[in-house]
Amino acid sequence: MKKGRMCAVAGVFSLFQMAMPLIGWVCVSTAASYFAVLNQYIPWIALVLLCFIGGKMIYDSLKGDDDANVHLADFSFLGLLSLAFATSMDTLATGVIFIPHPEVLWLAIGIIATTCFLFSITGFIIGHLVGTRLRINVTILGGVILILIGVKICLEGVLG
Repeated sequence: MKKGRMCAVAGVFSLFQMAMPLIGWVCVSTAASYFAVLNQYIPWIALVLLCFIGGKMIYDSLKGDDDANVHLADFSFLGLLSLAFATSMDTLATGVIFIPHPEVLWLAIGIIATTCFLFSITGFIIGHLVGTRLRINVTILGGVILILIGVKICLEGVLG
């Protein structure tokens, strides 16, 4: 993946990680009762989206076709937005913690976005190294990780 594409993809993930707490804060600040109803479905939406995307990655990789091997660089823009949305669903509820401290909201979401961007870039680099040097099928690994993230979000939302 070229550096520009890598930064653009990391930027999309960072944007969603930054926007979701802000959206959560606005929703809770303005319409707490509506947000409470929506909040109960967020873990399930994230689980379904991430299991679908992760499952499709695993399925396509196991088909054995070179063309079926899915890479993040090959995602359509809509697919990338869906993945960024699904992986940031759990941060929607974090906006609630800023209700008593709105003065730190922008600093916090800036830190969240920067951290996400840096971790995304690091993930690309590590994924490339692992995939090429250790010959591990990172598409299957990525699919499993997405499914596990979905399960984590759902369990935290339902049990927590």
